[in-house]
Amino acid sequence: MILAPNEQQMWEKSPYKNNIRMSDIEINEKYESGEQRILTEMNREKLPSFVAALKKPGYMDVRPFYQRRTRWDETMQSRLIESFLINIPVPPIILYEKEFNCYEVMDGQQRITALRDFYDNRLKLTGLELWRELNGRTYANLPAKIRAGIDRRSISSIVLITESASNPEEAFLLKQLAFERLNTGGVALSRQEIRNCLYSGKFNQLLLELANNSIFAEAWGIPIDDEKQRNKNNLYKKMEDAELILRFFALRHVNDFRRGMEGFLDLYMIKSLNFTDEDVNILKNIFLQTINLAHQIYSANLFKPFDPTTETWKEKAYKAYYDAVMVGFSRHLANADILVQKKLIVIEETKRLVREDKSKLFTGGGRTHSDIKESIRLFDEMLSQVIAG
Repeated sequence: MILAPNEQQMWEKSPYKNNIRMSDIEINEKYESGEQRILTEMNREKLPSFVAALKKPGYMDVRPFYQRRTRWDETMQSRLIESFLINIPVPPIILYEKEFNCYEVMDGQQRITALRDFYDNRLKLTGLELWRELNGRTYANLPAKIRAGIDRRSISSIVLITESASNPEEAFLLKQLAFERLNTGGVALSRQEIRNCLYSGKFNQLLLELANNSIFAEAWGIPIDDEKQRNKNNLYKKMEDAELILRFFALRHVNDFRRGMEGFLDLYMIKSLNFTDEDVNILKNIFLQTINLAHQIYSANLFKPFDPTTETWKEKAYKAYYDAVMVGFSRHLANADILVQKKLIVIEETKRLVREDKSKLFTGGGRTHSDIKESIRLFDEMLSQVIAG
């Protein structure tokens, strides 16, 4: 199997330990040392001052790592302004101080964006319930006393100053845990949206790029040419399309699987922060070659398992089957021409494999480490036998 240079040693040193046994004395010493603890401070600032500070170069990264695919519409933004006007408590925003007086937004992106748009006169108030007479107005067009009333309001922030951990990997996991537990947005973030927020880098951008691959999108029913319909697609809205790409790259290392599927994907993202341009280009080519090969074999039935009960291919793609197909083909890219020549044999052997799948490994019957490893092994061996036959 082809690996990018930094993938070759990415699992050699992993500080994560399962089932750590420590005495009470050792646990107390760990607590007193401040390990795995986050320092915080509370701030409160008037809205005009807060928005003005956003314009200072390098002060605050509102969208530090990603562009969320769902955002507040003007009605939701307007109702936030109405909440300030009538003095309804607004949850604090959560900031992470990555450098002195330089912050990333961990929670509160939508609130900050709404305030910035409002004070920049880009938000025309709409959908207000108690102050309907203000609908259609921007900040500049509000009556003087209304503007003054809003300007007197404040926004609170909780700043995570630092995290203490014994190594960088544990520090990232601690930061992720804090993000997950502090996130209070109107729409709960999916696990991949959280990864997308926390683990920026070349590899994360690659996931988003490859999610737009036409073969991949069509196989998963994601309309990439119709933005309105695409925004309604559940896989797209929750960034599960990007997570599917991540699953492929991570499960190529299934022998190093740990911490369950979600935890394993988290670890791969953390380790991906060390990837170079060369690594990312190699990984991109691996994915494209793999999905092109799989599509040449299965065409419209790509990632759709064969159903022995009806003797037809299922109408939708399955994650467990996708994992096996993609990882399996990625291990045989050197023999792609042989597999294409033997396309009909591959298809018949795939049907046989699913017919013999009593545990429903390819349709999600089991998702333990052994299930995942076994489904990949079976598909891989099937391809090896076709090539050798």
